[in-house]
Amino acid sequence: MGEVQLAVRFSCSSSINTVNTYSQSLLPKMHYLSPLSVYQLDTLRQQVVYLISLNLINSQPPLRKEVIGCILDVGSQTWSIWKSKANYDRVTTLLTGFLAMINWFKKICNWTNPTTTIFIYISFLLVVFFPQRPRLPPHVDANLSQAYVTNEDELDEEFDPIPSRKTGEVLKWRYDRLRIIAASMQTVLGDLATQWERLQSLLSWRDPRATAIFLCFSLLVCLVTYKIPFHYIIVLIGTQVLMHPRLRVDFPSVPQNFLRRMFAKTDSLF
Repeated sequence: MGEVQLAVRFSCSSSINTVNTYSQSLLPKMHYLSPLSVYQLDTLRQQVVYLISLNLINSQPPLRKEVIGCILDVGSQTWSIWKSKANYDRVTTLLTGFLAMINWFKKICNWTNPTTTIFIYISFLLVVFFPQRPRLPPHVDANLSQAYVTNEDELDEEFDPIPSRKTGEVLKWRYDRLRIIAASMQTVLGDLATQWERLQSLLSWRDPRATAIFLCFSLLVCLVTYKIPFHYIIVLIGTQVLMHPRLRVDFPSVPQNFLRRMFAKTDSLF
């Protein structure tokens, strides 16, 4: 068709430099020394969408601003039904092992395998009749219910029946407040799913080089913990935690940089 296409593949000639890349931070150091706020990041995304849309609006076929905003994840901190459903499905997929245990317990209760059910029941009786009683009373957190910091409007909303007796501005304000809370929960749910997906990709050999590095590091840790007394390791960890702020480095640690390079569904979802 008269067009010349060139494919370029970037590779590293040094294996040592490639392995060292996993321990480096993803962003420049200034980002960690003076990080941008969530509002500033969202403002920058809006400006990027505006500049890119000016260039792509004249393309054939033209790309609308909404498409560019979806690709660049503009408004990631706002409430979205489809994002919440996607994050819920991601977390549900990661909890398949836990759900399998629940199904296994249901089979025990239904006597699918009588031998296993009898063994579990005998273990249950041993725990009930020969418990290991705690020496101290269990800790009770009286502030966990947040009853001391609630206000009159929150109590009025709690005791408001369904359907609500309120109308007008009261319901509008409560709905906006619920959207803000739901957006925060949506963000936390997505971050939790992302971390588990990165760990799952590490254990599933999605990146063979990264998994090999992790296995070598785990083997090295096992050898160190076997040769060095455990209380020495505790002293070293305590010294690292209680190190003076002037001696600390504010950059992300090597394990954090390593885990952030693992694959997560957010790389291809939003």
